[in-house]
Amino acid sequence: MARESFAIGTVRVRPGRSREVGLPITRLVTGGDVSLPVRVIHGRDEGPAVWLSAAIHGDEVVGVEVIRRVLARLSAVEVRGTLIAIPVVNVLGFMAGDRYLPDRRDLNRSFPGSARGSLASRLAHQVMTEVVAKCDIGIDLHTGADGRTNLPQIRADLDDARTRDLAEAFGAPVIYHAKLRDGSLRSAARDHGATVLLYEGGESWRFDEWAIEAGVSGVRRVLAHLGMTEPVDEVSVPPSLVCRSSAWVRAPGTGILRMEASLGQRVLPGDRLGALSDSFGKRPRVVRADRAGIVIGRTEAPVVNRGDAVVHIGSVEAQPPEDHPLD
Repeated sequence: MARESFAIGTVRVRPGRSREVGLPITRLVTGGDVSLPVRVIHGRDEGPAVWLSAAIHGDEVVGVEVIRRVLARLSAVEVRGTLIAIPVVNVLGFMAGDRYLPDRRDLNRSFPGSARGSLASRLAHQVMTEVVAKCDIGIDLHTGADGRTNLPQIRADLDDARTRDLAEAFGAPVIYHAKLRDGSLRSAARDHGATVLLYEGGESWRFDEWAIEAGVSGVRRVLAHLGMTEPVDEVSVPPSLVCRSSAWVRAPGTGILRMEASLGQRVLPGDRLGALSDSFGKRPRVVRADRAGIVIGRTEAPVVNRGDAVVHIGSVEAQPPEDHPLD
């Protein structure tokens, strides 16, 4: 028996077909319409319904490229189940190169939204009703905030067996047990019964190739793990390191920062992470690790003030073998 067509917006996508849809968001003061770009790949055979989303923050472009590359390798004839891709959720912020919406609201604090609320609230509501409510699983793609770079990592509820299974299948260098934040897509989707992975990797407004490649490979592994696509043919990936807590090392003074810590570096208390000095290189102050763990994020700012967050260290749940590739 053939599958039913998939309804989204005002269209229906037939089994074995792929279709791009524009979901209406708002109208500009110039009279032009703004829509949410969505592609639906509706396979012929039954399977999970999964969404991929990126650029909820308009300056996070790594995920946009991840989704483009994932879609380029997929065929509706071969996919089992349904994949919904939203490469740019915050369309207005993305066009302006801004993290936030024009009203300065953070879209990832506006879910589940409302059909009669603010622009952020209405956009969040559109995503929830047209995409999330129709899916079992979601992968939401992010990067570090402005001026920060993140090691490729999955943030998820590791106490949920289903979520942890998918996080491990993704195969990022680190999986991090992250609490839900009110108003986030992950929190609202979880309330709807969806299993959600949040990917972090790279820096905002940068096409960091290493973060893109890690994201593409991880998404493809999850789709294969779910049986939606054929198994990924690649070299085996080492198990992810598990972190359940983390903290930022902060600048001990104000000055020009010469960063020495690299993403993925293993550190011990007292290890040198960088140095601060004035513009002549005088009055140097060393920045040192205050805990053991792995560097999962760092600032890219050349000038910092006393107390600024400079290196993010995740505490590793279990020590890896001596020859772990991140060492």
